[in-house]
Amino acid sequence: MFKLARTATTQSTGVRPKMALALIKTALRPSNLMTKTRGISSVVPDTNLKDFETYNEPILEYKKGSAERKAIEEALKRTAATCEEIPIVIGGKEIRTDKVVHQVMPHNHQHKLAKFYYADRKTIQSAIKTAVETQPKWDRTPLSERLKIWEKAADLMAGKYRQELNAATMLGQAKTVIQAEIDSAAELIDFIRLNAFFLKECAKYQPISENIKVTKNSMRYRGIDGFVAAVSPFNFTAIGGNLAYTPALMGNAVLWKPSDTAVLSNWRIFNIMREAGVPDGVVNFVPADGPVFGDTITASPYLAGINFTGSVPTFNRLWKQVGNNIDKYINFPRLIGECGGKNFHFVHPSADVQTVITSTIRSAFEFCGQKCSACSRMYVPESLWSKIKDGLVAEATKLKIGDVQDFSSFTSAVIDDKAFKRITSYIEHAKNSPNLTILAGGTYSDAKGYFVNPTIVQTTDPKDKIMTEEIFGPVLTVYVYKDADLKNAMNLVPTSTQFALTGAVFAQDESFLKQALEEFKMAAGNFYINDKSTGSIVGQQPFGGGRMSGTNDKAGGPHYILRWTSPQAIKETFVPLRDIEYPYMKQ
Repeated sequence: MFKLARTATTQSTGVRPKMALALIKTALRPSNLMTKTRGISSVVPDTNLKDFETYNEPILEYKKGSAERKAIEEALKRTAATCEEIPIVIGGKEIRTDKVVHQVMPHNHQHKLAKFYYADRKTIQSAIKTAVETQPKWDRTPLSERLKIWEKAADLMAGKYRQELNAATMLGQAKTVIQAEIDSAAELIDFIRLNAFFLKECAKYQPISENIKVTKNSMRYRGIDGFVAAVSPFNFTAIGGNLAYTPALMGNAVLWKPSDTAVLSNWRIFNIMREAGVPDGVVNFVPADGPVFGDTITASPYLAGINFTGSVPTFNRLWKQVGNNIDKYINFPRLIGECGGKNFHFVHPSADVQTVITSTIRSAFEFCGQKCSACSRMYVPESLWSKIKDGLVAEATKLKIGDVQDFSSFTSAVIDDKAFKRITSYIEHAKNSPNLTILAGGTYSDAKGYFVNPTIVQTTDPKDKIMTEEIFGPVLTVYVYKDADLKNAMNLVPTSTQFALTGAVFAQDESFLKQALEEFKMAAGNFYINDKSTGSIVGQQPFGGGRMSGTNDKAGGPHYILRWTSPQAIKETFVPLRDIEYPYMKQ
């Protein structure tokens, strides 16, 4: 039988609350395997598959002296000791070009972790050809075989390669051990396990057959002919795994362009999936310059879809290119994108002050505010501001920012020099604007690593660019509203910015919470009540936002997989057809 639950760490870790959700209890038997029952297209459960339990992956705590603490320390030493060479891989063939790029540690940017190669236009075209040729062969692979591969991959990630994934994420993307464990262990494993479960559940549905002796109706899930391009970001290793391998699970062939600043951890995923049994050519590992990759994939008539997480300008560019080339394609390409946000915490006068402080510090400053869902704007009533300000400043000042291998660090460096320049430009704007006052932080240095201290800014202008533009860094801006002006303050939330990804409200007043639920309906795709705006869990809070935050396809939920299939409905009739005339025509 199926059980879905998160076996979490204690609340003191702040990772995810302890909970056990027995959400679904049902036999897991895939139902799209052909059998020799009535009709050639009959679709029935595969009785050869055993029932099994699945669940949200438990998060380890890494306390001093624990087995996992020792294991990650050893993995960090191994990973840091070498500069790993990572080739382009197309159809199982390793390719190296003249364009060599290095991934460095963000917290020590002189330390090279990986050497990799950019695919040029010709190489990308070769990858497209390989994927297009591989897709129909892979699509014929029985569902039961695909699911076994995914189950094996999840087990490898949870056991044998857990700390290799975490170490690559910590050193390459500057995540602390707990942030890596949440991402490159728990969330990645959840995507692999639960998307396989969602596919099994979807495959159980079959259309109505009113009289099985006369007509049999069935449906099967096919991949999309052509190829899918997966363009993944640096900030979550798990997103890379999901973007590349969920389309593959559904019978598609994929070109995976990893982020330059997450190549090592993404390379780990690619090799684990190969070891689990994903055939060569199903997913092709193609690091490349962004515009070259985008121009090449959108020019191909075989583009079946783009699975994207990144910036609005990049997604807009890809969408425009698809539109300009729409007459060339053999399919209408599926465009799935998640583009970040300007996420809010809105505080009501009835809110619990300590909950507000704790939730906001974690949401705004864990992983340097580089989560798509991180809180970056906050609305606080005047009556609570003094206590909340004191608490925020005190907590932000205590946070230790340093090397991820120092387990006392709360967070580390931002990802690269481009991010450092972008984030610090907003801090300089705050220093020079009469509307803005820096309450904490405001300092930074890129001498060794790209370090930006957690910064809290107060604004008198709720429409200042620091309150409306995505910064993607450890900068929190607070607007203090008069208690009597609650309605106008609420109106600022959905009207101030083009984004609508995540948001949270804090209140004990239930009538206000009901009001907020309606007023902020379009302001966030993931909405939290008395909780921080970060921390969505696969299978529990499907993730995605509207407006310019993306196409809101809810990764981590049961419907996401349907974006990557082209179902076929089949009607089979067993009674010979003889009569052309209808009964009403007969006298």
